Amino acid sequence: MPTALTVGTFNLNNLFSRYNFTAEVEIVREGGIELDAEVRFTFAEPVGYIFRSYMGRLVQPKSPAERRIIADRVRAINVDVLAVQEVEDIGVLRQFALEDLGGMYPYQVLVEGNDQRLIDVGLLSRYPIGGVTSWRFAIHPDEPHDYIFSRDLLEVDILDPRRRERLFTLFNTHLKSNYTRWDQDDAAARARIFARRRRQAEAVATIVAARTRPNSRYVVTGDMNDGATAATLAAFRDAGWVNGLAAPKETRPAKRERLAADNPPHTAWTHRYKPNRQPPQFELYDQLWLSPSLARTQVDGWIDRRTRHSGDGSDHDPAWVTLRI
Repeated sequence: MPTALTVGTFNLNNLFSRYNFTAEVEIVREGGIELDAEVRFTFAEPVGYIFRSYMGRLVQPKSPAERRIIADRVRAINVDVLAVQEVEDIGVLRQFALEDLGGMYPYQVLVEGNDQRLIDVGLLSRYPIGGVTSWRFAIHPDEPHDYIFSRDLLEVDILDPRRRERLFTLFNTHLKSNYTRWDQDDAAARARIFARRRRQAEAVATIVAARTRPNSRYVVTGDMNDGATAATLAAFRDAGWVNGLAAPKETRPAKRERLAADNPPHTAWTHRYKPNRQPPQFELYDQLWLSPSLARTQVDGWIDRRTRHSGDGSDHDPAWVTLRI
C-alpha cells in the first residue's frame, strides 16, 4: 500500500557555528582556569590559528534566538526529508539536528562545497540514506576552467526503511545569488549573474539526465535564486520536470502589506524582496521539481508562511510536497 512521504526544502540563512576561529591554546598549568573566569587571548603571530572570515570580516554565528525560530519552523512542517541550504559544515548540521531539533532526523548529509562564504547544501532525513555524490567539481563547457557550482549539487539516494531499496533520488543545489556590491550593481553585473545561473541550471539538467532514466523517480530542489518561470531556469522546464509548487497551499495567510495593492498576487512564493521606494517582489526561489514518474505520486504542495515581512529566522519560507509512494 502506498505510503505518504513529505519532501521539503529550506534555506536556513547562514546557519554558522558559534565559533569564528580555531586555535591551539595552551591551558595554564598551575591553578587552571576557573569556570566563571573571563579569559582573553591575544594572537600575535599567524601560527596555530585560523580565523573564519569573509571579505575581511569575521563570520558571525546565528543567534540562539534565530536558531530557535528556525528549529521551531522545521519541527512545525515536520517533513520526512528536508533539503537545506546555507549551512556551514556537517558538524553544525549534526549539532542542529541533535540539539535544536531533538534528534528528529537521524540521518544528516553535507559535503563541503565551493562557497567562499562557507555556506553549503545538506540534507536531513528520517529515511535511511544510500549513495551520496557531490558534484562540486563539475564544469560547464562555456567555462571549462572553473567549477560551475558556486556551492554544490548534492545527489542523495533515499531508501525504503524496510527493504533498503531506493525510493527516489534527491538533487539539492543553491544557484548563483543576485548579490552585487553597491559599486558594481549595474546592467553588466546583473547580466553576468544571470548567465552564470543559466549555465548552472544547464549543468544540473545535464547531470540529472546522465544519472537517471526516463522512468526514474527523483526530486531536484534547492534555492534557485530565481522564479520557476525565469529564462535562467529554462533547462529545468526543457527537461520535462514538473514544478511541485505551481499552486501551493499556505499554512497561514501572508502578512498583509501596508498598501493593499502590494499584497502577493499568488501563493507560489518563498522569498520577499522590497526595493527602496518600490513595491515588494515575491518569487518562488525555493523549488521542488519532480521527475514525471514521481510527479504522478504528488498529493499536494505547501509553503509555511512567515509571520514577519523580514522572515522568521530566515528570509526564505520552507516549502514541501506530499508524495504517495
